Amino acid sequence: MANKPTHFVAPLDETPISAVDSVSVEEKPSNLWIDAWRDMRKRPMFYISGALILLVALVALFPGLFTSVSPDSNCLLANSNAGPTDGHPLGFTRQGCDVYSRIIHGTSTSLSVGIIVTILTAVLGILFGAFAGFYGGWVDSLLSRAGDIFFSIPYILAAVVIMSVFSKNRDVIVISLAIGIFAWPSTARVLRAEILRVKNADFVMASTAIGVSRFRILWRHVIPNSIAPVIAVTTISLAAAIVAEATLSFLGVGLPSTFMSWGNDISQAQGDLRTAPQTLIWPSLALSITVLAFIMMGEVIRDALDPKARATR
Repeated sequence: MANKPTHFVAPLDETPISAVDSVSVEEKPSNLWIDAWRDMRKRPMFYISGALILLVALVALFPGLFTSVSPDSNCLLANSNAGPTDGHPLGFTRQGCDVYSRIIHGTSTSLSVGIIVTILTAVLGILFGAFAGFYGGWVDSLLSRAGDIFFSIPYILAAVVIMSVFSKNRDVIVISLAIGIFAWPSTARVLRAEILRVKNADFVMASTAIGVSRFRILWRHVIPNSIAPVIAVTTISLAAAIVAEATLSFLGVGLPSTFMSWGNDISQAQGDLRTAPQTLIWPSLALSITVLAFIMMGEVIRDALDPKARATR
């Protein structure tokens, strides 16, 4: 009978079981938001856009810190379309008003419209997109068709019609509602597509198995795990809302001339492009920089929340 092969067994002190089977807890905890924050901190565009947005916010909240000149008083026709002087670094408008002061005080109006429109589109988009994507069936068909109707109407054109109807009550709230009511379908579509992916996850099935109501699952589990793309979309939509307000004011159907607005300044200065281009260039430059800052921030957030985009860099 052949001898059985001998097997070598290492002593326990050389191969301790505890060291093999123990769980390493040295690594920092990670999730989507932590990974996104770590990624954004590595990108110079995040700091550039963040600094610009912070500057715009400070100008809108505290215009007195940046200028002591009144934007609509002490306007002398003797200074009509004059160039820069001491205390007036950007020159004067046709009415003799300080260009720099009007830009500073117009920031709050444009930013207020953008924020109100963004809140309105986010609320409507989340409500329509969440219910349509999670419940499906006739609810999805009804809400999706309603979104398609609003999506087929250009919100600039719809806002022109609404502002023409309410021409005697034009203010920040009215123009924000006119833009926001027709700008939410894109947000709803993004959230609906994300919820269709998330609602089949294991944690949703587990919540259903233990008897949690569908409405509670939607608001406590599905939406928090689907909201990331909406944040990027709403950041970019804020820039679009600022442009929409300036466009409506430029066309003469936006805010009245009594409001300090970049769109109003651009509209009033379009006839002076050859004689006094600074009255048109500076408000346009302020509008472009603000819009660019929010678009850059939206792009950074979108790339940071997308694992595929992070993997390709």
